[in-house]
Amino acid sequence: MTPLLGLGSLRRLPVESRPLVRPGTVPAGIVHIGLGAFHRAHQAVYTEEAVAAAGGEWGIVGVAPRSTDVVAALRAQDLLYSVSDMSADGARARVVGAFAGARTAAADPEAVVALLADPAIRVVTLCVTEKAYRLDPATGRLLDDPALDADLRGDRPPTTVPGLLFRGLVARSRADAGPIAIVSCDNFSSNGRRTSGMLEAAFNRAGQDDEWLRANVRCPGTMVDRIVPASTDASRAVAAAVLGVRDEAAVYGEPYRQWVIEDDFPGGRPAWEAAGAVLTDDAGPWERLKLRALNGVHSGMAYLGVLAGRATIADAHRMPGLADAMRRFVAEDIAPSFTPPDGVSVVEYGELALERFANPAIAHRTTQVAMDGTQKLPQRVLETIRDRRAAGAAPRWGALVVAAWMRYARGIADDGRTLELDDPLAAQIRAAVAAAPSTPDGLAGALFGLTAVFPAELAGDETVRELVVDWLTEFDKHGVESTLAGA
Repeated sequence: MTPLLGLGSLRRLPVESRPLVRPGTVPAGIVHIGLGAFHRAHQAVYTEEAVAAAGGEWGIVGVAPRSTDVVAALRAQDLLYSVSDMSADGARARVVGAFAGARTAAADPEAVVALLADPAIRVVTLCVTEKAYRLDPATGRLLDDPALDADLRGDRPPTTVPGLLFRGLVARSRADAGPIAIVSCDNFSSNGRRTSGMLEAAFNRAGQDDEWLRANVRCPGTMVDRIVPASTDASRAVAAAVLGVRDEAAVYGEPYRQWVIEDDFPGGRPAWEAAGAVLTDDAGPWERLKLRALNGVHSGMAYLGVLAGRATIADAHRMPGLADAMRRFVAEDIAPSFTPPDGVSVVEYGELALERFANPAIAHRTTQVAMDGTQKLPQRVLETIRDRRAAGAAPRWGALVVAAWMRYARGIADDGRTLELDDPLAAQIRAAVAAAPSTPDGLAGALFGLTAVFPAELAGDETVRELVVDWLTEFDKHGVESTLAGA
């Protein structure tokens, strides 16, 4: 039987695939919440490379909010796992030794609270998806949530991410454990500012004085980028073939990666710039570039691809007319909607994104990218539409993506298959669709009525509604594939 990855099997690995730091020797300085594939293929890799290049006590304690599977796999492998870079030329895999611990918050939340209050921990990173922040996607305000309110009252162990952070920061203030940075690595607009607002709102709702919070906690904004599909048997098989050992925590992704970070760390940080990260005073232009010209296009390809029966983004990319429609989305709607970072062409960035989406070695499922649309649409697409409408333009291609989401949310593919709607507002969407006339105008009217998603100025904008209804009408007449081919 193929041996399991761990300290005892490192000598079996090719030299170029071994960890850059000696496993188990780097003390913890970071807590990361959200132990999914993306963090392991992105921030953890940057951190290990930074420590290898410049030193520092920056080992990561990975915290999974609920799942025990990844934690169990990492512990069984002495906290080691591999990342495979996948391209048309094949796979390259390397074992990462960034972790100093792994925990499941649901199993022992008080232990995680104690970690957050430990003076050795000076950075907390988050990669938990937009919905875990308990923020209204349209307003950025903290939601009224019974589970969160119970966390803030403190009469039970915390179960939400904001509650866990709140309890940990309160404990840290009482322990006088020093300043700390809370760093969102999730794809939503102004992630640093919104994280800061989330924490301030939690303190205020709990009746806690936020003076310590304002003096000791910073929330740098970030932009993260790498296509990392969910781990599967296929990713584990790739790792085994390259490494010659079995890795139950293996992840894989495209070779490309980027991390832009606002340099505001009151307790210090790893030398991430030594690993290629961009440190800046303002991540906003980079964030808007990525959210709009990469994530917005990604979402559009996912909804259109799901409707047309394409299983992966690369499959969707091959649909006649789809890539051209997304190019026009970038050039005509996205590029004029904001000012990019100095020296960056939005059109060229969008073209690079489309090349990345065509990578045949990355089996990124359209259904995975389509998840949680109500949390993603506002910053990925609706902000572009809003800005173009403010300039007097008619954003036809942005309306295409909204129409594709609406047809996807209806729950029926073009071939009649039932589509599973994985979204925190799924019940509201189903109720709205069921109560509306079964027409393009009826579907648009029902979903524009979701005030948690569509701000009033867009929901009531007749130009936007007309554009969306026109696309929905074309989908009804011809289906997505034929509509795109003739667009």
